[in-house]
Amino acid sequence: MKEYIEANKDRFLDELFSLLRIPSVSSLDEHKPDMERCAERLAELLKEAGADTAAIYPTAGHPVVFASKTVDPGLSTVLVYGHYDVQPVDPVELWKSDPFEPEIRDGAIYARGANDDKGQLFMHVKAFEYLLRSGKLRHNVKFILEGEEEIGSPSLAEWAEEHRDLLKADIILVSDTTMISEQVPSINCGMRGLSYLEIKVTGPDKDLHSGHYGGAVANPLNVLCDMISSLIDSDGHITVKGFYDDVVELSAEDRAKLSRAPFDLDEYKKFLQIDEVKGEKGYTTLERTGIRPCLDVNGIWGGYTGEGAKTVLPSEAHAKISMRLVPNQDSEKISELFEKHIKAIAPKYVKVDVKRCHGGNGFLIPISSPAYQAASRAMEEVYGVEPVPSRGGGSIPILADLQKILGIDPLLMGFGLERDTIHSPNESYLLSQFFRGIESIILFYLYY
Repeated sequence: MKEYIEANKDRFLDELFSLLRIPSVSSLDEHKPDMERCAERLAELLKEAGADTAAIYPTAGHPVVFASKTVDPGLSTVLVYGHYDVQPVDPVELWKSDPFEPEIRDGAIYARGANDDKGQLFMHVKAFEYLLRSGKLRHNVKFILEGEEEIGSPSLAEWAEEHRDLLKADIILVSDTTMISEQVPSINCGMRGLSYLEIKVTGPDKDLHSGHYGGAVANPLNVLCDMISSLIDSDGHITVKGFYDDVVELSAEDRAKLSRAPFDLDEYKKFLQIDEVKGEKGYTTLERTGIRPCLDVNGIWGGYTGEGAKTVLPSEAHAKISMRLVPNQDSEKISELFEKHIKAIAPKYVKVDVKRCHGGNGFLIPISSPAYQAASRAMEEVYGVEPVPSRGGGSIPILADLQKILGIDPLLMGFGLERDTIHSPNESYLLSQFFRGIESIILFYLYY
């Protein structure tokens, strides 16, 4: 295994770089041709790795790449999920190198998608290649690689429903998450869900002169800020009525298990260059990002934001709000509760509209499952340390949908690190993690 990886590592990187050079930004219409080009390149690489079939399926949005290899119909089947779309690169001026011209420096690949998720999904392609060429593949393998994860996977659930028979498998294997550190590997046992909305607050029917009308007419930006500030109280508790109704409180025993994860608060603050953390009272930083829900403003705008001064009282104010949800909370229900709440607290001198953008539910998997145990054994062999079970703070909403549609659990073997700064300028992925990820995935198949 190690010999094969060493002998082929330059080719592996060349092939990965061919994907990273394609600006597959799913949220921008001008990159639609790039999405199709990236799907075609993935299908080509899957065929070269040994897939029996590798096809591109159209959806209502960006295409799905599906590939499969049948070793023996009587064997168990692993369904590998990943996504080839990436986040926009803005602010591009903060990148130290071209985001779509991968560069290796300080032992890491720097490019948009290096970690999330092209680098991580490509580990599975190369692990599959090795197992097949070495004659060690004892599972049927299917790949489902989508182009809309970064925009909430609006098309994949419907496509999966229509192709349920095609996707039949025993487990969904995913690498699209992080681990605690290089020294302390971890396996995500669950992830939070998401509810994402946009608020529009309207006052007067036009922008007004702030001297003529200021103090007499409500300023929608001021009102929006007041409304937002009331959504979280001084204890970090979300004030939306009914928000916590379905939140399951973890037992002291379960919280103790999760606390096994090593965490240095001072290092955390130093890494983020902050003086102090903030969050819900009564919970640690790791608990706040794993087992508790949260509400955040992702963007706010209105009025004049150009250079110089323009004394305007804006007609409209806007904000984007995301709520990370824990398992048992339903995204649709939370969106409905939020919309009802925000309209109820709106004063009479403004109008409020709420647009539901996207969302999805969280999930949990048992650490006693054979798949988890195989992953744990594999990662312990590679890293020399038993991985810690953890709860992911982010969201991959489509996984809960696939879990429900296909009746199988996802297993999250993620190899990213916080240092990789996904979604930000200078996204990176350590070469050591890329290659150890391939080793771990190979061993998972051997032990599962």
